[in-house]
Amino acid sequence: MSSNNPLALFSRQMMVDEIGFAGQQKINTANVLVIGAGGLGCPVIQYIAACGVGTIGIIDFDKIELHNLHRQILYGVADVGKQKVNVAKQKLNQNYPHINIITFNEVLTEQNAQAIISQFEIVVDGCDNFYTRYLVNDTCVRLNKPLIYGSILHFEGQVAVFNVNGSKNLRHLFAEPPNPEEVPNCDENGVLGALPATIGSIMALETLKLILQLPTLTNQLLIINTLNWELKKLKY
Repeated sequence: MSSNNPLALFSRQMMVDEIGFAGQQKINTANVLVIGAGGLGCPVIQYIAACGVGTIGIIDFDKIELHNLHRQILYGVADVGKQKVNVAKQKLNQNYPHINIITFNEVLTEQNAQAIISQFEIVVDGCDNFYTRYLVNDTCVRLNKPLIYGSILHFEGQVAVFNVNGSKNLRHLFAEPPNPEEVPNCDENGVLGALPATIGSIMALETLKLILQLPTLTNQLLIINTLNWELKKLKY
């Protein structure tokens, strides 16, 4: 049976009552933009591609560094020094030749955000700074695009889904970005390598549920402490 035969590729997923052949068709015709091809972006990209999302956009301007590899397992030692989006596209095309990968090897700015985001139905935020987070959120609100949000630090992660059919967005949860000097980040505080895979997989799952029109984390913030497996779901 051909590797491009959806009955072979997605047979186990189509066995799920909420998916079936019709749901798989929705996934195959969906287009999703992933902001950032790093710790969160890598598992998101890999899982939505493996599940059959037909068009995936990836925006990132970074090159792969050695310290990325413990958590960004789409890449290997041989990829150090190469542009993340180029390597991601190459590897995804090898594994999933039926998927259309669109790359943007650039910084997301106020000048290009609307032009890029407007090309996609759903946006996934895997960035690592608050300027970009709020830029992506505000652009999605302006364009009425659903947004999947995730963040990580140490052993803890957060996931939410914004701006779905009039639901709340990032500014309803955190009205203004914090002072950059007061914000911890992975470079200064570190992160356990498996944590981004855990949170990124949840983000990918919420993306697929959104495509399938299943219930998602709208108006809710999921907080997961993986050190003691304490889970909280806050409504806002």
